[in-house]
Amino acid sequence: MVGEINTVSFTLNGKVQVVKGEDGDGVSLAKYIREVALLTGTKVSCGEGGCGACIVTVSKFEGDTPRAVNSCLSPVMICDGWSITTVEGLGGKAVGYHPIQTALAATGGTQCGYCSPGMVMQLHSYLQEHPDATVKDIDNILDGNICRCTGYRPILDAFKEFGSDAPHKFSHLIADIEDLSLKGI
Repeated sequence: MVGEINTVSFTLNGKVQVVKGEDGDGVSLAKYIREVALLTGTKVSCGEGGCGACIVTVSKFEGDTPRAVNSCLSPVMICDGWSITTVEGLGGKAVGYHPIQTALAATGGTQCGYCSPGMVMQLHSYLQEHPDATVKDIDNILDGNICRCTGYRPILDAFKEFGSDAPHKFSHLIADIEDLSLKGI
């Protein structure tokens, strides 16, 4: 077939990956990350790019600004020359956690944890594209990420800490409803 790609090469968390056409035919980047590279932090939930669980950070060529990509929608065979970072590439128990991961945990922004890697990668990618993002900018970036547990407030509390105009302390957090009293009622 004319123009058929037989092999692609890309980096995944700094390690070179080579995929031959017959091995990558019909395989999404998310499936490759999870089933071949065995990096299970990247999740697949909807498989349609609507939930954000599969987000990774991608630079498509040298000097490209990193951006968020829904890996469930990206065929692995289009990733030639890409530099891809998953949540494991940001940090972890063995090498230390990334500040975004630490902040999310500190605010109670994870419950089941299924959406957390995608949320972390969304903010990481956004800050790569917009290093001077404000609290308001960050407040609006999670429209493509779904969380069914936390109600988003603790996630946004953590993420707003990275705004260029943030007070950089957790003193502004809103009390949980469970912590409010009924004094005077």
